[in-house]
Amino acid sequence: MTLATKPLIPETKYGLFEYPKYWAECYDTSPFLPMSRKEMDILGWDSCDIIIVTGDAYVDHPSFGMAIIGRMLEAQGFRVGIIAQPDWHSKDAFMELGQPNLFFGVTAGNMDSMINRYTAERRMRHDDAYTPNDEGGKRPDRAVTAYTQRCKEAYKGVPVIIGGIEASLRRIAHYDYWSDKVRRSVLFDSKADLLIYGNAERPLVEIAHRIARGDDVKSITDVRGSAFLAKQALPGWHGIDSRDIDRPGKIDPIYSPYEEITPESCSDNEAKTEADNAVNIVNADITKTAQPIEISTYRNKSWQEKSKPWQTTYINLPTFEQVKDNKVLYAHASRIFHQEVNPTSAKPLVQSHGDRIIWLNPPAKPLSTEEMDGVFGLPYQRVPHPSYGKAKIPAYDMIKTSINIMRGCFGGCTFCSITEHEGRIIQSRSHESIINEIEDIKEKVPGFTGVISDLGGPTANMYQLNCKSEKAEATCRKPSCVWPTICGHLDTDHTPTIELYRKARAVKGIKKVLIASGVRYDLAIKDPEYVKELASHHVGGYLKIAPEHTEEGPLNNMMKPGMGSYDKFKEMFDHYSKLAGKKQYLIPYFISAHPGTTDKDMVNLALWLKSNDFKLDQVQNFYPSPLANATTLYHTELNSLRNITKKNIAKEGGTISVPKGTIQRRLHKAILRYHDPVNWPIIRQALTKMGLSKLIGSAPNCLVPRETRSEQQLANKSRQGKNNSQGFKTSPGQHRSPSNKAKGKKTPNHKKGLTRFSDNQFTSRKNTPK
Repeated sequence: MTLATKPLIPETKYGLFEYPKYWAECYDTSPFLPMSRKEMDILGWDSCDIIIVTGDAYVDHPSFGMAIIGRMLEAQGFRVGIIAQPDWHSKDAFMELGQPNLFFGVTAGNMDSMINRYTAERRMRHDDAYTPNDEGGKRPDRAVTAYTQRCKEAYKGVPVIIGGIEASLRRIAHYDYWSDKVRRSVLFDSKADLLIYGNAERPLVEIAHRIARGDDVKSITDVRGSAFLAKQALPGWHGIDSRDIDRPGKIDPIYSPYEEITPESCSDNEAKTEADNAVNIVNADITKTAQPIEISTYRNKSWQEKSKPWQTTYINLPTFEQVKDNKVLYAHASRIFHQEVNPTSAKPLVQSHGDRIIWLNPPAKPLSTEEMDGVFGLPYQRVPHPSYGKAKIPAYDMIKTSINIMRGCFGGCTFCSITEHEGRIIQSRSHESIINEIEDIKEKVPGFTGVISDLGGPTANMYQLNCKSEKAEATCRKPSCVWPTICGHLDTDHTPTIELYRKARAVKGIKKVLIASGVRYDLAIKDPEYVKELASHHVGGYLKIAPEHTEEGPLNNMMKPGMGSYDKFKEMFDHYSKLAGKKQYLIPYFISAHPGTTDKDMVNLALWLKSNDFKLDQVQNFYPSPLANATTLYHTELNSLRNITKKNIAKEGGTISVPKGTIQRRLHKAILRYHDPVNWPIIRQALTKMGLSKLIGSAPNCLVPRETRSEQQLANKSRQGKNNSQGFKTSPGQHRSPSNKAKGKKTPNHKKGLTRFSDNQFTSRKNTPK
């Protein structure tokens, strides 16, 4: 008989602000977290307990990760220093504040460094909104790895803990768009001691206090929201293979065409084939080993006493070596990863990389409303660090009067990384906390005009919307609460949001409260009163909205609602805008080249745009960010939104069309900007190839006009001076004769500058001067 199983990842016994304060709390809070020795001297510090290294400029505002984490640790009594955008070419900049007493915390910043530095077409950006004066090149590629290595070089033996969006989205083996290959977990490349994923307050505070009391960082293996490297599974845990949960299709081996096969060799090997296969299956899966049988009685036991084996079970994902070369197993691993995101029911994930494993603990428990209020109520200065002087930081200028009212998103859009990072459970602040922040903005933000630029978050209207059933929420593994339809357990009552809007605009000195975050319109139409409130008071002429596409195929691969919801929202928005006596318009956002999108899908979208008189100025090509579901679709070209079985792959929709390569991705982007004459030639060519030449012309139902004579002349002119097949910089029809120059002969005037495509090639040359 066995005793009741104890969870090996215990619940934290302290709330976020309930830990005994570290001794350095006697120094009180600092106006700004110090960025230099001089500032430390003014504060009376001889050293920092924790140093945060970040790829962003230091802005003491709750929209910047380093400010939240720094102020949170400061509230626990620690002395926290900031090294912002250090020169990564040597260790010198990382020694600016001296050696930290406890650890380095490393983050790439609010954005992934690769997305920050490169466009969707992998071109280097020359600006950086998170840097003073929008200057580019102030952070390295893969900043987490570069910074961590320099920290290790600067002070050997000092623990390094990595976190933020870049580390969070690279916590296991992942497809990397920039190198076009599957890369290892960032823990292996950076050699960091611990990785914290998601919004890190809860795990980081616990880890900081444990290191402060003398725990070795290598011994901290039971903190939710953390990941670490190990040589083998932790003692007391039992593993199950991921393929027992969601079995992928059989992968037939590829035989070498050069292998010599004879009847004798076949007969010799036939007898031992079954035995070898059995052995290989066991050897390939480290969980298929003999385990002792444990018998437990459930009779006359309370729930607390009963055995709960799921609390000591982890899931073995396919190894890095397997997912690197096998797209079926990569898609399968992605499915399992996205199923294990529920903090209440998720199991640890384990993935082997060579002779070591990465152990990924379940997500941290969401913050309560009181804890959220505490985080956003810390003493932020709400301005950039004084060392930047009058330099403009575009990201700060954009959000300096905006307020984050919640975290998380249960939409599950495949192209978005919010769910992978923040989770799908909504964590909301109280009305009082938000109103207090408005008062703080009035007092601290220079030049405040009385306009709150945004009252939102990942979405504008998921504030205080959660599952109505605690039991259902505790076990749910659905990737989205609103797709393909809105879940019956989901609360769609927008009353708390409406009341918040009314309180916010009633604050003395506030002239306007705008909603700039994207509105989830399929939720909004469930509460017409919300749409009325929004259209009547909180739109400054234009409202951003993101249908992303019009066609069913791409929308299903995005996990977005159909256009019926958009049409209904537009009807309601226009109606209430008219009642309010306002002329207001929706600004729709669309994605081009998303996995599952065909050329005809893009044409249909462009026709819808034209019929609705939309001319898009900015178009975003799909950007495959690490770990997103859509990135799995892009890499594998398999529909990983359903089971990756051989049967499902064979069905229609089992494999999907993925726009890849510069030519097709540019075409999709060009079609969205059908109104731009620069794009007409490529669109005409594509329409002709698709058999849709009827869409070329001047009729109302045509997408682009026919080629004009001026365009032909411009095209001919643009071809001049380009290398021809012989390597001469001439146009077709122009013939250079080196021998003429050698003999001193001149080219006749009537042949100068003419090609067989010129306008006057057939005119008479009788009067041509000789």
